[in-house]
Amino acid sequence: MMAVWEKATLGELAEINYGFTAKASFEIDGPKFLRITDIQDGTVNWDKVPSCKIEDTDYLKHKLEMGDIVFARTGATTGKSFLITKCEKSVAASYLIRVRLLGGKILPAFLYLFFQSQEYWNVVSEGISGSAQGGFNASKLAELVIPLPSVPEQKRIVAILDQVFSDIDQARAKTEQNLKNARELFESYLQQVFSERGVGWTTSTLKSITFKIGSGATPRGGRESYQQEGIPLVRSMNVHDRFFKKTNLAFIDDQQADKLSNVIVEKDDVLLNITGASVARCCVAPDEFIPARVNQHVAIIRADQTILTSKLLNYILTSKFYKDQLLGIGEAGSTRQAITKTQIEEFEISFPSRIKEQNLLISSLNTLEAKTITIQDIYKNKLLALDELKKSILQKAFTGQLTNKKGKGVAA
Repeated sequence: MMAVWEKATLGELAEINYGFTAKASFEIDGPKFLRITDIQDGTVNWDKVPSCKIEDTDYLKHKLEMGDIVFARTGATTGKSFLITKCEKSVAASYLIRVRLLGGKILPAFLYLFFQSQEYWNVVSEGISGSAQGGFNASKLAELVIPLPSVPEQKRIVAILDQVFSDIDQARAKTEQNLKNARELFESYLQQVFSERGVGWTTSTLKSITFKIGSGATPRGGRESYQQEGIPLVRSMNVHDRFFKKTNLAFIDDQQADKLSNVIVEKDDVLLNITGASVARCCVAPDEFIPARVNQHVAIIRADQTILTSKLLNYILTSKFYKDQLLGIGEAGSTRQAITKTQIEEFEISFPSRIKEQNLLISSLNTLEAKTITIQDIYKNKLLALDELKKSILQKAFTGQLTNKKGKGVAA
């Protein structure tokens, strides 16, 4: 049976203030200047938090104390919160709101847990969508309705959730490690295959075994010139290691495509990112988007299929042995990460000289990769299940259904 609790607005329970506006610096002697970006995965590494210059009167007004909760009021992390449990000499930055509970009617730990519930996030999402600035200000936060059981009941709920969430966090850590191990299993094998040349292997530059190496351009007008449909324009965000991401695939019209006729993507073309943070990511172009075009951040590598199959070339270029070399080339640029056409042409790789042996190797790699992907999916689903379990427990906690005092079977 659901418990019937009192309710109150956060404004009735707390003092709510905006953070302090100042410049962050690691060079000055002053209080720590806590920013949204300093809050990562529910923790703060205070040693890496910068300081700020602040007058004594402003410090007294804005200082953080144990039990305070800071709330991100704008940006992609709007709604994210953090409970101050370590009393550093610090103030919150201006994009944070400080919540300081008054009157002893609600425990900081209880409110912080409520700030993780789905009910809370629904209110925040509605507030963001109804805001011209896309944020959630102090006035809206003050109107937030908080469930208010007795203080002893709050303590009981906090104790149960702390224990259950600790168990969930341990399970999540183990699952994440297993997922990492599954990913590394295949990558390790791929590294071994291409770092240790086999019998009957040959070494060649890409130029000598390809028909085409080249990148394209962005149509005049950039994003504003893209179409809702038409001829696909492949950008670096679409090219990932051994898979093509359809999300945000751009389209151009026939006239724009004609100006990029020298970079038409054909069947079995290998696509390689050549600039920016995603430099050296590589995949085979999917048949469903042919004939596409590429922009200046993506290079087409068209292999001579009688010498080297595209699928094996993709495995080669995404193996750690060759990936590290490509990244080294990309990071050697003086101003930005980039690989030039000449550098691609002169890049040397080793591979089985016979197509039959290449196909056998591709088959074994495909099988192992498929198995590791299946294992990864199992662990990803476990992580999702743990997230859902946490949501379910929070839902029960804040609707008065958390009846097991020892925290066993809470999620049943």
